Amino acid sequence: MRDIAIHWFRQDLRLSDNPALTAASQHEGVFPIYILDEGNAGEYSMGAASKWWLNSSLESLNTSLDGTLSLYSGNPIDILMDIIKRHNVNAVYWNRCYEPWRIQRDTLIKKDLNAQGIKSESYNGSLLWEPWAIKKSNGECYSVFTPFYRKGCLQGETPREPLPVLSNIKYYCDTKKTLSINQLQLLPYTPWNEKLDSHWTIGEKEARVRFQKFIDEDLSQYKNGRNLLSKPYVSRLSPYLHFGEVSPNQLWHKVHNTSNDTNSDHFCSELGWREFSYNQLYHYPDLPKKNLQPKFNHFPWITDETALQAWKKGQTGIPMVDAGMRELWQTGYMHNRARMIAGSFLVKNLGIHWCHGERWFWDTLVDADLANNSASWQWISGCGRDAAPYFRIFNPVIQGQKFDPEGDYVRRFIPEISPLPNKYLFNPWDAPDSILEEANIKLGSTYPKPIIDLKISRDNALEKFAQLSSLSE
Repeated sequence: MRDIAIHWFRQDLRLSDNPALTAASQHEGVFPIYILDEGNAGEYSMGAASKWWLNSSLESLNTSLDGTLSLYSGNPIDILMDIIKRHNVNAVYWNRCYEPWRIQRDTLIKKDLNAQGIKSESYNGSLLWEPWAIKKSNGECYSVFTPFYRKGCLQGETPREPLPVLSNIKYYCDTKKTLSINQLQLLPYTPWNEKLDSHWTIGEKEARVRFQKFIDEDLSQYKNGRNLLSKPYVSRLSPYLHFGEVSPNQLWHKVHNTSNDTNSDHFCSELGWREFSYNQLYHYPDLPKKNLQPKFNHFPWITDETALQAWKKGQTGIPMVDAGMRELWQTGYMHNRARMIAGSFLVKNLGIHWCHGERWFWDTLVDADLANNSASWQWISGCGRDAAPYFRIFNPVIQGQKFDPEGDYVRRFIPEISPLPNKYLFNPWDAPDSILEEANIKLGSTYPKPIIDLKISRDNALEKFAQLSSLSE
């Protein structure tokens, strides 16, 4: 019998630093596969932007594998058993995923494989630390980021060194049953995705190029520059990290080997926030839809479909909010500072439940990640374990003046108000009629009037949150 192992690619779409692929390579041959499993995902099946990214990522990975990647769609255990039977496979390896539905599914798959005498092993290829390994001395999980990161992570084991790309692996392909990329039907029927093509190059190779460029040009400005909306001082590696085209271990060690200053520390602490999000999701599987602070179950959320649609379309009449939402729609990405501003506006000014924002981001972000997305929305809403205090309500006018001082970000995504002087760019409703007329702007026609008064809505939110804070959980 041939000694063949399956390597099941999931969110590790790379050849370098791939622990499961390294284990599979110890066999005489490797059967690389990808299974699109939408049935088990349920309501957490991938959004449109994620599917668009996955389509190109699989194409890139297949090229790296010289066309030997076999593609399937359906229930993984049925597909795995069929491959094992037809090709005399004797082992299956994969890197772990941490979404609750995947943990449940993988547990059953391991049980079924072991019952058939098939070796199955899973590895950590996506996180710096396993979520169950970081806990307090009393065994409890951390609820606050700083001690989680400073004590739980940094005082624990150093993240493992990245593994090299292996050569001389004999790959097998399932020529009879593999699907084509097109047969996975990942691309939307509408041409919405076409506008994303000009903003991204996808795959492991591009992840390396982008990261090296960030190291060479932007890391030295990262700590302060990451908040400047029009500057290039963010890595924009989040989608590559989510799909596993680069690993957190590669980022961690490369940054530390490059510099040891506050910028590198801050970058690594952002990786720490990602770890914290996964830690929360592991210990609180209901994180995507259930308030971690139960008292928020009593919050008087508002149902306003008109306001929600205006927010989604970047038509709220609040330039900083609209610029962020339009960046998202046009590029599949939103600067982190803009995410906080837009999120705060939805939840605290409009009073709309955070789950509506979470769902929209899930569908439209190319870096949509269940742990990060859910934890971030709970943070901005104040209902997470280590959340922004209820009285922290981002003022989009002040935020724009501070983090887009020249107005380049707003003018890029809201060209209809670009002629306004900086003094009124973030608050056009305060501009004199003569200034608006000179700029050829008619509020309510060429650009919306604000759908809500910032000061009144802020005061109303503070009152509601203050009442809520007096409640016991």
